[in-house]
Amino acid sequence: MPAQASIHPSAIVEEGATVGPGTSIWHRSHVRAGSRIGADCTIGFAVYVDTEVVVGDRCKVQNHVSLFRGVTLEDEVFVGPAGTFSNDLYPRAVGDWEVVPTYVRRGATIGANATIVCGVDLGAWSMIAAGAVVTTDVPPHSLVMGTPARVRGWVCVCGRRVAGVDGPLPHSCPHCGRSAEAMMAS
Repeated sequence: MPAQASIHPSAIVEEGATVGPGTSIWHRSHVRAGSRIGADCTIGFAVYVDTEVVVGDRCKVQNHVSLFRGVTLEDEVFVGPAGTFSNDLYPRAVGDWEVVPTYVRRGATIGANATIVCGVDLGAWSMIAAGAVVTTDVPPHSLVMGTPARVRGWVCVCGRRVAGVDGPLPHSCPHCGRSAEAMMAS
């Protein structure tokens, strides 16, 4: 029998939100109606999950992250503390919002305090450095850093850097032994 979700008493999970089995939602988090959180996720302290947000299975969203409407996290995504997402390219206090979707593909990692401007696609197993400001799509397996974020290397599924921006991919990851083909097929 699958484990029930664990929701801290100070967390708010609105009726109409879906929370998968084995997921933990920690102190002072707020999960809005119409959002969907998969199985075996960890939603940290003071995380906001807006309506229509999708969080896949086995994701970890660290403390003080806001996932606004339009954000989709596929399976096995990591969002570091205070990772920031936007959802409107032309925000104003008055007038209509135009929600622009953002996709974070399987296995991607977003470092602490990184900012993700809406409308981008973060490729599978990409690595966004702490403090980076992402304004354009990020290729799969790339390591991006800076303001604005630029590709600075390539990473394996295990999260370790395997090549510089101009360097060839090795035949296998020196850290976990995964072949180059297996790295890119994931």
